[in-house]
Amino acid sequence: MYQGDIFTLTRKAGIAELEINTPDSPVNVFSRKAIAELSQVLDVLEHAELSGLMIVSGKDSFLAGADIKEFTDVFSSGGEAIAAHLTPNIQNFQRLQSLPFATVAVINKLALGGGLEMALACDYRVADTGARIGLPETRLGIIPGWGGTVRLPRIAGLDTALEWIATAKEASAADALKAHVLDAVVAQDELRSCAAELLRRCAQGEMDYELRRQQKNQPLALNPIESGLAFESAKAFIAQKAGRHYPAPLAALEAIREAATKSALEAAKSELAYFIQVAQTDTAKALSGLFIADQALSKKARQWQAKASVKTAKLAVVGAGIMGGGIACQSALKGLPVALKDINQKGIDLGLQEAASVLGRRVEKGKMSVAALAEALTRIQPTLNDQPLATADVVVEAVVENIAVKKTVLADVEAQLPATAVLSSNTSTISITELATALTRPEQFCGLHFFNPVHAMPLVEVIRGAKTSDDTVARAVECAGALGKKAVVVNDCAGFLVNRVLFAYFAGFAALLDDGVDFTHIDAAMVRWGWPMGPAHLLDVVGLDTAEHAEATMANAFPGRMGRTNPSPTTILYQAGLLGQKGGKGFYCYEKDKRGRPQKTPNPDAVQMLNIQSTAKPDDETIVLRMMAPLVNELCRTLQEGIVGSVAEADMAMIYGLGFPAHRGGVLRWVDSIGVRQFCEQLNTLRQYGPLYQTEPMMSELAEQGTSFYGSAATSATLNPSH
Repeated sequence: MYQGDIFTLTRKAGIAELEINTPDSPVNVFSRKAIAELSQVLDVLEHAELSGLMIVSGKDSFLAGADIKEFTDVFSSGGEAIAAHLTPNIQNFQRLQSLPFATVAVINKLALGGGLEMALACDYRVADTGARIGLPETRLGIIPGWGGTVRLPRIAGLDTALEWIATAKEASAADALKAHVLDAVVAQDELRSCAAELLRRCAQGEMDYELRRQQKNQPLALNPIESGLAFESAKAFIAQKAGRHYPAPLAALEAIREAATKSALEAAKSELAYFIQVAQTDTAKALSGLFIADQALSKKARQWQAKASVKTAKLAVVGAGIMGGGIACQSALKGLPVALKDINQKGIDLGLQEAASVLGRRVEKGKMSVAALAEALTRIQPTLNDQPLATADVVVEAVVENIAVKKTVLADVEAQLPATAVLSSNTSTISITELATALTRPEQFCGLHFFNPVHAMPLVEVIRGAKTSDDTVARAVECAGALGKKAVVVNDCAGFLVNRVLFAYFAGFAALLDDGVDFTHIDAAMVRWGWPMGPAHLLDVVGLDTAEHAEATMANAFPGRMGRTNPSPTTILYQAGLLGQKGGKGFYCYEKDKRGRPQKTPNPDAVQMLNIQSTAKPDDETIVLRMMAPLVNELCRTLQEGIVGSVAEADMAMIYGLGFPAHRGGVLRWVDSIGVRQFCEQLNTLRQYGPLYQTEPMMSELAEQGTSFYGSAATSATLNPSH
């Protein structure tokens, strides 16, 4: 009936089947071309003699939503351009909803964003048991724009719609069935027969699909008092959850509120107006850019994974403790058997306790059943001997951060491994090239740096030493993916990528303290700017002993920038016996509340020891610039030196490894938003503060060219760094 590049419409026994299959893409997306083709398909369908239509996917998932790459160009083109981009598909879905026969969306695996909006325009929705559906647009700083805020409240009710849209929730098939968003959940091989049966019953008058359409076209069935209470309570909750940097969740609420008393056609106009409003915010531009950078990161990881000669079937972690237990727990959680080795039972007990604690919290939050917890724990094989290492595909060494100890342990472990195994170190600062000198197979050794807490931090740095082979890198990236982590491949240097940049940031913090600025004032300014915690609080969480050791390593590697003639604030507190949060005192004093969570108050001893001056109170803008400038400069250096391969990878590592504020789109995208030339001018005002604040050549060059990090082909493309 119709054949396009993306849509194929076929007819069988009075039922039409519309298949979506986006070429050269792992998932289906709504591009301009797809929207235009759908319009042509509807021209055919509106004049066809049919008893029903089912919409299916030619891929292993239904539809992932809009083509975000096209959206980002539109966002910066103004309201009229945004409306022009959205309107054709708004009309498509209205036409789909009005076809002269029943329609069913057949959802396999995923229906997100525009994919779910298309399904909501259908009369019925069936999905497989493992499917996940949702409207995650607020995660991109926007709201649903093709009828999601109109149809979901009228199908599932106000409470469900507000929760799903404002929190960008991805619901399981079971939850969506309970919410009446899905009409049936069946095994994947039964999807089409289920859809055909629904269409048969509609055609024979057994099911009234027209009644459903009336419900979708009418105002919400709420009285004014119910409506007022529901929206006001939701507004307070959403505002608290979203925070002031994320306007989209509240805009979605206002779009639904404004449209509640309107017909569907009028409601669509309200949705479009609010979409245009949020799409032009800096947050939307940043988050959509972040989404594209994340896709680039995932694509790079898939390319590495495809080259891996062996897939990880069994992991081993040497050195239990908190970190080792965390890695073992993540492995068990993802269904990967893992041996957890230590030299004494105390270490094993600590590692198992950490794993049980993490999994226990998942049970408490309803994310895991007790049976699943027990099953996961059985995947962890605790051991005091080397025998289980002989069957491991990948081994992660996670012993104490001491080069002599690590070399000894790595050499001993290597002797126990099969010849094909990859050996890695979870070191956070020690050179991989140097550690490899203790090994007989350095080409099969790399860094696999996890971040604490392992279950919560998405990033893993895969560090290539001077002799690390491509296959070892590929297998390490594959292993990280199997553990559900985002892998960034970096070359070897002190601190690698994330810690090297982090300690430049901490050096900026130390310089402010040297000037007598109160650490609580700095922390408050950085949290207001968007960081999850300020630098003093972060140092306490890292541990002042760990931070002091890493700081010394970085100062030794980069003495011109990170070296000091006098003890750093971290050193002063550590030498006074303060360990940070784990010891109860650091920059702050910590006491647990009734729920067992640590609550902080400024430590008066730290204030005295650091000679804090109450008169030194720079404004937030000054604090942010003095904190961020060293971080930006150091990140530029890692690009210049080929430590990290691209701007996108550098930015995503800062997001996933440091918790850099996502609403700013990444460190270098934030600089782009200011303007590289303007940022360089701001840096010039700080030159008196020393080497940390001297503009890097990369930035100077971009400023001279009048371009940006993401606008420059030289920096946005992969650099393919050599050693």
